[in-house]
Amino acid sequence: MKQLDHPKEYKKNVKAYYPKPKYFMNCLKAFIVGGLICVLGEGIEKFYMTYFNFDEKSAGNPTVATLILIASLLTGFGVYDSIGKFAGAGSLIPVTGFANSVTSAALEHKSEGIIFGIATNLFKLAGAVIVFGVVSATVFGVIRLTIDRLLG
Repeated sequence: MKQLDHPKEYKKNVKAYYPKPKYFMNCLKAFIVGGLICVLGEGIEKFYMTYFNFDEKSAGNPTVATLILIASLLTGFGVYDSIGKFAGAGSLIPVTGFANSVTSAALEHKSEGIIFGIATNLFKLAGAVIVFGVVSATVFGVIRLTIDRLLG
C-alpha cells in the first residue's frame, strides 16, 4: 500500500470512503417532524381555547408549557432521542428541542445528586441559548426604542 505523504492526498483518498449525506431525505424528515410538532402545538392551543375558554392571545402560554412537559417526559422515557435521531433539526427547532436539551442535561448528571448534579448542570446546554436570547432581545429593544424616539 502506498504511503500518503501529504495531508491533501490523505483527505482526497479518505473522501471516497465517506458515506454520502442524503440531504433531500434529511430535510424532508426534519420538515415533516418539525411540522408535526407544530401541528400538535396548534391542536393543544385549540384544546385550551375550546375547553378552557382561553382566547387566542392567552392560549399560547399553557400551550408552550404543555409542549415542554410532553418533550420532557418523552426525553425522560428515552423516546425523544429516537425522534431526534430520525428527524435531526426538525426536532431541535421548536420549543420541544429546548426542553429536551434541559431535561437530558439534568438526567445525565442525576447520579451526582440534586444540587451538584441536576441543579448545576441543568442549563449547561441551554444556557447559551438563554443568554443569547436575553442579550439579543435587549439589543433589539434598545434599537427599537431609539428608532421610535427618533421618528416619533
